[in-house]
Amino acid sequence: MQKIFITFVILFSSSIDSRSYIDYESPYHPVVGNYGMVVSQNYLSSDIGIEILNKGGNAIDAAVAVGFSLAVTLPRAGNLGGGGFMLVYLKEKDEIFYIDYRSKSPLNSNLENIFNISSSDGKKYQVVPKNFDTNKFDVLDTGYKASAVPGTVAGLLDAHAYFGRLKLSEVLAPVIAQAKNGIVVSYDLHKAIESTPRLYDDLESRRLYYKNDSVIEENSILMLPDLANTLSLISKNGKDGFYKGETAKKIIEAMNNNGGLMKLEDFAQYKAEIRSPISTEYRGNKVFTAGPPSGGGITLLTALNILSFFELEKYKSNSIATYHLFSEALRRGHNNRSSEVGDPDYYDVPVDKLLSKERTKELVKSIKYNKASKASSIKPLSITNESRDTTHYSIIDSEGNAVSNTYTLGASFGSGVTIPGTGIIMNNQMNNLMYRSGNVAIEGRGVSPGNRFKPGKRPMSTMAPVMVFDKNNNLSLITGSPGGSYIPGAILRVLTGVIDFNLSIGDATMLPRVHKDWPYTGIDYEKTLSSDIVKGLNRMGHKTSSNKTMGSTQSIHIVDGVRYGYADLRRPNASVSAQTTN
Repeated sequence: MQKIFITFVILFSSSIDSRSYIDYESPYHPVVGNYGMVVSQNYLSSDIGIEILNKGGNAIDAAVAVGFSLAVTLPRAGNLGGGGFMLVYLKEKDEIFYIDYRSKSPLNSNLENIFNISSSDGKKYQVVPKNFDTNKFDVLDTGYKASAVPGTVAGLLDAHAYFGRLKLSEVLAPVIAQAKNGIVVSYDLHKAIESTPRLYDDLESRRLYYKNDSVIEENSILMLPDLANTLSLISKNGKDGFYKGETAKKIIEAMNNNGGLMKLEDFAQYKAEIRSPISTEYRGNKVFTAGPPSGGGITLLTALNILSFFELEKYKSNSIATYHLFSEALRRGHNNRSSEVGDPDYYDVPVDKLLSKERTKELVKSIKYNKASKASSIKPLSITNESRDTTHYSIIDSEGNAVSNTYTLGASFGSGVTIPGTGIIMNNQMNNLMYRSGNVAIEGRGVSPGNRFKPGKRPMSTMAPVMVFDKNNNLSLITGSPGGSYIPGAILRVLTGVIDFNLSIGDATMLPRVHKDWPYTGIDYEKTLSSDIVKGLNRMGHKTSSNKTMGSTQSIHIVDGVRYGYADLRRPNASVSAQTTN
């Protein structure tokens, strides 16, 4: 009888466990693994990252391979012709590094050769005059003048040189083969090209991405032999394979032939910078992100500092109160980046003051529980529209080393320019610098003194790769997102979902997102947000408007040593790839 009872208990317990699993509490299932993991916006690139890990490479080797691979698989955002920010965590040393490889304005650039501005008295303008035709700013959206000096190759190769394990040739071999052999054109890639007429306007881009004057067809093969050759030169010669020699000469020749502003001097002098990440403590967790010229990092940490004054766990993750407080905190975060954030090599950014307790308390005091704030109630620290087409990937290896990397071309396919004979699509990041002067409190970031144009300067960016360490100082979350000014809000929603509401990484990722900037009055919200919440926010005076999806977070959540990877469903073809053995 005792044996029967024991058997019944075992069977009953087993049935409970089985039932609790197969009930599937959430439709958003992360990939679960115990070893290396790569989460990126394209499954082919994620797989290459795992291939590098399986060869014995570490997270940094994999990150370099993924970064170059996305130039093939996600050409509208993955790049050699852009720039970005990377966080690197070395487990054995328990150290975190921030690599700033943001693009830089050409040393030869000035208001006269960018906008054809000249004064009657021969004086050179420092900012564009008040009566300037702002339609001329369009010159910085497309074509050769729109591009800043690219930093991606320097940033990825410095990461490899400082922290990688494999030879560069081993890391780049599968990427070169991918570019040479080609990839199958997905529906998303086909539609992205179709939606970007600037590609047709550039002869070299048209040659690569069109066939018989029509967008390359879905399921056809896109081969990029010129890009494969460029990658081969980098593989053999390192940074000199891009910033000197054949590739640099081709870029400068194309610039000279098309009114561009870059010179060989720009390439010879460009270097990525190793900077200190910025951080804050949130509910006992340490959150690290990119510092200036990242304004997104300032925005995110400011919002976290503000939310730490409110007990969010008292509310549901999808309550009106949560979205109200979230929006007000986010708005003040954007206020903090609007005036004093820029390239730290050119401007003394007061990071400590922006993130101080005094500044946070000042911002918190202007928040009301039941009413939206007015822009005028939020003052910039005493004293443009941004593209969504960026990409992010997160990587961890079996040893616990990790990378969080966000980089961009600016707009989708950047400036639309492909440098002949190289396969390199160029960025349009000159439009991220500010060219006017005025009152930031009234006119917003468009007149930011911290981000005001100067030759050789890195534009402010909202890119904000993130790593979170728990109360025991263990790495617990790697994340980041594309999305322009929507980036901080997308990341903030994931962080608060995991930390405040104890959600799985899948559930936290798929929470409806909102965006509230400054000094603008409205809340943008995703269509999945409940109509009852929208009505409640309107009653508070938030002036809501429905928008597109916001961001595409690629995340790895580590819980009790187990890795849970989740690729945001907001953009197609994103994927988690995981090692099955060590």
